[in-house]
Amino acid sequence: MSPARVYLDNNATTAVAPEVLSEMLPFFKEKYGNPSSAYSFGGNLQKDLERARELTAALFSCHPTEIVFTSCGTESDNFAIRGLVDAYPEKTHVILTKVEHPAVKNQAAYLRKKGLRVTEIGVSRKGNLDLEELRAAIDNDTLLVSCMMANNETGVIFPLEEICRIAKDRGVFVHTDAVQAVGKIPLDMTRLPVDLAAFSGHKFHAPKGVGGLYVRRGLKIRPFLIGGHQERSRRGGTENLASIVGMGKAAELAASRLGEEATRVRALRDRLERGILKSIGNTEVNGDPEHRVPNTTNIGIHFIEGEALLLALDKQGICASTGSACASGSLQPSHVLRAMGVPFTCIHGSLRFSLSTYTTEAEVDYVLEALPGIVSRLRELSPFRSLQEIEAFGA
Repeated sequence: MSPARVYLDNNATTAVAPEVLSEMLPFFKEKYGNPSSAYSFGGNLQKDLERARELTAALFSCHPTEIVFTSCGTESDNFAIRGLVDAYPEKTHVILTKVEHPAVKNQAAYLRKKGLRVTEIGVSRKGNLDLEELRAAIDNDTLLVSCMMANNETGVIFPLEEICRIAKDRGVFVHTDAVQAVGKIPLDMTRLPVDLAAFSGHKFHAPKGVGGLYVRRGLKIRPFLIGGHQERSRRGGTENLASIVGMGKAAELAASRLGEEATRVRALRDRLERGILKSIGNTEVNGDPEHRVPNTTNIGIHFIEGEALLLALDKQGICASTGSACASGSLQPSHVLRAMGVPFTCIHGSLRFSLSTYTTEAEVDYVLEALPGIVSRLRELSPFRSLQEIEAFGA
């Protein structure tokens, strides 16, 4: 009997863990007060807020005061970059990479309108950052290097320790979008000298609508939301306490499951990947197979159209992705795969599968059973069956 739904799009969002939901429910009922209130019914909830901050900080191996709660990863990325730019107006050069999430990449236009120079560093065919290009791009006017910790489409992990060494040698700050890394690989901010790191709860089994920004102690940054005294006056607005408490619990669970991510989830990912490459011809892995988070594979399937493939998978109850959830609806091929130089014969047919701690062997087996037939049927509808046919058509 086939499962009703196989969800392999956990880089887009994750299911709220049952333990997280249980932790949140009291804050919708008997604990609904405002933690900023002077009376005990609300004010006593401040301890729940700070407990969640401690649990979240433990996942980063940082001090609780370095965690600022926000609404999502996108807000955190905007807070980091724009807050730093506003705090240091004398510096007018920012470095990004060509494969950043839209939350970072799409800030380039805003920064240029403010009169800043923006340099975007390229990547190799495997999605690895060109460190020599980065080193050459830094000058005396450079304020910030922003480089994601793990790519949302390919799972490729970037060498942030080396990036930090290059930047810090020149007195440059480092921000990382850590959204796809949190809960998948160990993080230790006492050893990794980034200044700012954005994260989002719904990527590690907390609810949507809550996230945070790690801000290294002593860093000068302008508040993104100006209002009350909340978050030590760094982010005004009444706290989303139920979701913050939920994210704290999710952080605690994620810390306890890092070993499972590195072993069981990785093994399931590899089983899925090997099965697809073996059973379907003209397929390849997009990204560096040695340096990536353990739950993600991006597989290029040549001579096929990605949207048709997703629709066919959906009819079989399989949820996957062709790239970033924030870019779905765009007819343009993935900017990440384009930056990597993925061949045009497979760039539209590249599928991202992202697993979670809840993924089962039966679900992986079901995908391996269903996908070859789907690809075969769709390729039968294609006018091209090989690169030679495409080249001959172009001639």
